[in-house]
Amino acid sequence: MTELHAAPVDTDAIEKAAREFRETFGAEPEGMFSAPGRVNIIGEHVDYQQGLCLPMAISHRCFVAARRTDTGVVRMRSVQSGETVEAPVEGLEPGAVDGWASYVAGVLWALADRFEGGAPCGFDLLIDGYVPLGAGLSSSAALECAVAAAVDELCELGTSAHERIRAAIKAETEFAGAATGGLDQSASILCEEGHAILLDCRDFSTVSVPWDLAGQGLELLIIDTRAPHSLVGGEYAERRAQAEAGARTLGVESLRDVPFEGASDACQGISDPVVHKRSRHIIGEIERVREFAEILEAGSIREGLERIAELLNASHDSLRDDYEVSVPELDVAVDAAREAGAHGARMTGGGFGGSVIALVDAEMVEDVASAVQSAFAKRALAEPVFFLAAPSRGAGRDR
Repeated sequence: MTELHAAPVDTDAIEKAAREFRETFGAEPEGMFSAPGRVNIIGEHVDYQQGLCLPMAISHRCFVAARRTDTGVVRMRSVQSGETVEAPVEGLEPGAVDGWASYVAGVLWALADRFEGGAPCGFDLLIDGYVPLGAGLSSSAALECAVAAAVDELCELGTSAHERIRAAIKAETEFAGAATGGLDQSASILCEEGHAILLDCRDFSTVSVPWDLAGQGLELLIIDTRAPHSLVGGEYAERRAQAEAGARTLGVESLRDVPFEGASDACQGISDPVVHKRSRHIIGEIERVREFAEILEAGSIREGLERIAELLNASHDSLRDDYEVSVPELDVAVDAAREAGAHGARMTGGGFGGSVIALVDAEMVEDVASAVQSAFAKRALAEPVFFLAAPSRGAGRDR
């Protein structure tokens, strides 16, 4: 029987984090906070062309037990690494802390100007994360957003959700030195249970759309292919440059501005065949997201299920053929899931590794997972890991 990794029950995870905090710091936490990872349902590689994305928060969360102190020092303990890191809060600068702790310290640094007198107090923070690492499910955003919720409330900063999103983005890009476009943080903070968000990357406005999978007898199966997932090389930058070249050739600020007349027709003015393909994906993907969201806003997922499946499948095929960011493990997982009866399957995230999502009837989850596992074994690929992802609530205080 294929193992499906469900998120822990929130109350159990909260109690565990509180207990770990007491054992580490010898005191009770002032508050318990958490934030979810995310998965992008559809809308890949369009954020840097001001496109539309449709992410959802998942039930796997990062939990933070927190307490203010008068020490002027932030003490950070990670259950997963077993490491405790300390740093003075005042004068924090990029490079002062590295590794996982840089995402925590970076949030304090990004919010520093919100503290009265410009000098934040100290903190004890116990971090216990359940967002799978390396699967492209935004464990870093979950960590940042949980810390931002804790700091905001315990220090009564009064920040808005969008201010916390910007602080988390700044922490990741400028302090930790990792690339992020803001989709991850927006989903981790703004999503609601039973919903996804339609995110407009032009102005980062969002609309909550119904995505009640359980109520429709459906599950979103996440398949971590365990193929190396890395966007730090030149491939990501190259795709971005090619997209920008397409926009310049068509005389628009971004490919979002190109009227959709069928993606191929819209790209007729681009003579470079590679740039043509890249632009065709982005223009088509933005339209797929738009149509997908309209189906969800109209009512029952079941009523639009056939078209939803077509859109999910077309997204992956475009990412594989036109954007060329898939890898064999992703394609094997997608093909096996479709053949086993999934209502559409696609790679999710930036590609070159990472995860696949498959929309599956609840009673078919085990069959689809087993089919994917068998397909990987037949090709001597590393055994995939399976997660069930319920559309979940965003960051906030748990108690």
